[in-house]
Amino acid sequence: MKALRTVALDDESMALSIIKSMAEDIPFVEFKAQFTQPSKALEYLRTEEIDLLFLDIKMPDISGFEFLSLLKKIPLIILTTAYSEHAVKGFEINAVDYLLKPFSRDRFREACTKAKERYQWLEGRSSQSVFIKSGYEQIKLQISDILYVQSAGNYVQFVLNNDKILSRMSMQEAVDLLEPFNFSRVHRSYIVSNEKIDRKERAAVWIGTHRIPLAG
Repeated sequence: MKALRTVALDDESMALSIIKSMAEDIPFVEFKAQFTQPSKALEYLRTEEIDLLFLDIKMPDISGFEFLSLLKKIPLIILTTAYSEHAVKGFEINAVDYLLKPFSRDRFREACTKAKERYQWLEGRSSQSVFIKSGYEQIKLQISDILYVQSAGNYVQFVLNNDKILSRMSMQEAVDLLEPFNFSRVHRSYIVSNEKIDRKERAAVWIGTHRIPLAG
């Protein structure tokens, strides 16, 4: 496996120094850059491919969660914060781990190992597929091509990168089929690929130009 290309964003320089020092001791982590200013980090991430982001939650001008909403492509996230009350939100955004400051080297390595395992799983998933029935045919769908699923009466519609496939099944059957591949039911009528989400709002998520409502 290649090393995880990694950056860190935190408004405290000392916190960044600690993360950089710990990351450089881990062979499967390639520490690329560190930022105290979200605007500089955003500029970097718009042009550079990274795999892992260490992200502080409470910063003066913008929260870590708000920062993520500005990214077109969200990498693996490890949250770093001194405040434990944001843990639930961290899991809602599918963060790999949540490091509560001050954290030990062992705890840091544990988080990085989780990121490595998530990355390997995602890489393997790109070649995985499922079969769905559409009319009289069994159609093979690549998991990596599925953006989201939408309820359509007694059917569900699989929305792909370049196509739409209608299948006669219930939403619960679709959940059972896709949940092992990191899909979540975010609304009674929608199941989304967590990895395809580009932006999150209070009442919706976006996958490309598709706005998908969240359950109230």
